[in-house]
Amino acid sequence: MSVVPAEADAVPGTAAETVARAAAGAGEATRTEDVTGIVAAPLAPRARLFPALSAVYRAQLSRARVARIPLLFVATFQSIGIMVLMRGVVDGGDAARAVVSGSSVLVVAFVALNLLAQYFGQLRAGGGLDHYATLPVPPAAVVLGAAAAYASFTAPGTVVTAVTGCLLFQLPMAHLWVLIAVIPLAGAALAGLGAALGLLAPRPELATLCGQLGMSAALLLGVLPAAGLPAPISYARDLLPSTYGVEALARGFDAHPDWLAVVADLGVCAAVGVLSLAVAAWAYRRAAVR
Repeated sequence: MSVVPAEADAVPGTAAETVARAAAGAGEATRTEDVTGIVAAPLAPRARLFPALSAVYRAQLSRARVARIPLLFVATFQSIGIMVLMRGVVDGGDAARAVVSGSSVLVVAFVALNLLAQYFGQLRAGGGLDHYATLPVPPAAVVLGAAAAYASFTAPGTVVTAVTGCLLFQLPMAHLWVLIAVIPLAGAALAGLGAALGLLAPRPELATLCGQLGMSAALLLGVLPAAGLPAPISYARDLLPSTYGVEALARGFDAHPDWLAVVADLGVCAAVGVLSLAVAAWAYRRAAVR
């Protein structure tokens, strides 16, 4: 639906129709001149994906730097607190690896899934999507830019949590570089899921609830050792995107990691990330036109 400025009513003759046609034909390179001699300037062409993505990412990163850093500290302290509590009941072995890797990825879930679901839910309810809809920015750039900005804040907390967990449970840190792949891939999968939940929820309260439930699932199904879970819950664990990031990081604590299994787990994270971000972009287009 095109919006014509109020000033267009003052244009004599068919000038208002010309301005309306120019507004509707965004991106056209031609100039339109009516019988009165007034020329309607063409609108700017639609921005390309990657420059638009970079612009949205920088804007979101600047905005989130002030608002989200305190919450990042909360996410980090929460994960470290969980590891301290589990230290009293877990001595080592596979259980310790599961606790440390699950607590580390929980930081990603808290920011990328929970906070992003809340952000897009509030953006939709407050009319913020209307602002983005007026810009010549592809929907995928808005979703990817916001998701990348929120996921970027998870890196420091995830590294601090993983290092602290290794010290608590005497785990080797030689292969912690796996976090370089785990953070962006698990972050993309969870951020896409969080954005989709926020955009599809009819009310912001439901978006917040869905984000909280998703983070709780990442907590319970990621931190607890998989060997002690009942079979139905194990199946639910396999459906959670963060599970494969947890498994990839946990395998890195082995003396001789199975790198093929690590790559397979990261590949699942990447595939889920692409799918969830595509669903989030579709949900953004659906919410922006309503």
